[in-house]
Amino acid sequence: MKTKLPYLCILAGAALWGSIGIFVRVLSGMGFSSMQLIAVRAYITAAVLVVFLFVRDRFARDGKKLLRVRLRDCWCFVGTGILSVVFFNYCYFATISQCSLSVAAVLLYTAPSFVLLLSILLFKERMSARKGMALLLAFAGCALVSGLGQGELRVSPIGILTGLGSGLGYALYSIFAKFALARYSPITVTAYPFVFASLGITPLCAVSQFPALVSAQPASLPWMIGLGLLCSALPYLLYTSGLSRTEPGKASILASVEPVVATLLGILVFGEPLTLPGLLGVAAVFASLVILSLPSKARTSSPSTGENQRA
Repeated sequence: MKTKLPYLCILAGAALWGSIGIFVRVLSGMGFSSMQLIAVRAYITAAVLVVFLFVRDRFARDGKKLLRVRLRDCWCFVGTGILSVVFFNYCYFATISQCSLSVAAVLLYTAPSFVLLLSILLFKERMSARKGMALLLAFAGCALVSGLGQGELRVSPIGILTGLGSGLGYALYSIFAKFALARYSPITVTAYPFVFASLGITPLCAVSQFPALVSAQPASLPWMIGLGLLCSALPYLLYTSGLSRTEPGKASILASVEPVVATLLGILVFGEPLTLPGLLGVAAVFASLVILSLPSKARTSSPSTGENQRA
């Protein structure tokens, strides 16, 4: 069971991410811009995790200071916070505003391809036949649930660009976080990117409008808290914890369950249609997860990442 725990953490985090479209659409309908929604996620996540780490460090008896990081390592957190969290969220929210949840999700899930390529170059991760098959199944499944090739896909060129940008930004989280996880705990690696994301987004999100927006729409407050906790703090903690004990490429493919959840929620909440190809797409994504979870015949230890490398 312990060997499957990282996979379960990644799957749980991805499932929570899949619910973000509901919060984005509700809050957008209340007048919040994409940049303001990114700020909500960043502010709430940073505040919750930093306060938790401060209290934990103050009363911990093990002597470990999880809130303390080295100045020379901040590039990892700046990269994750600005180039991934801010850039990825902006592109993803912009795509959601122009496309269905399923289309935005399939464009987002070009991320595993980016992650595998970068992991091969940076971490010497092996590209096995099994990973390749899982990647193809996951992407094909995402394409099917989006309606690609069925005459149902309506996406502007800007929507395609922002969707691919969200995939690249999402991929960068796994890459920068993997470097940081070599020195710091998953909760530290989750907290600091949102601190830098909060700093980076503040000049761009019209913070002065928040009091008026919340005053005009009091019901937005629980949705904002949900966006920050359920769609950000908790899933990022789960994903980063799983990432610390598995390969970035494999983690990214496992997270392909997110568009399945997004699609199912789109059907249940917004009445978006699900066709037979869509059902086949859901099956393909789950087949990719099964392939990745099969036990390997051989394992070798990787000194560079401190984890087991599996074919």
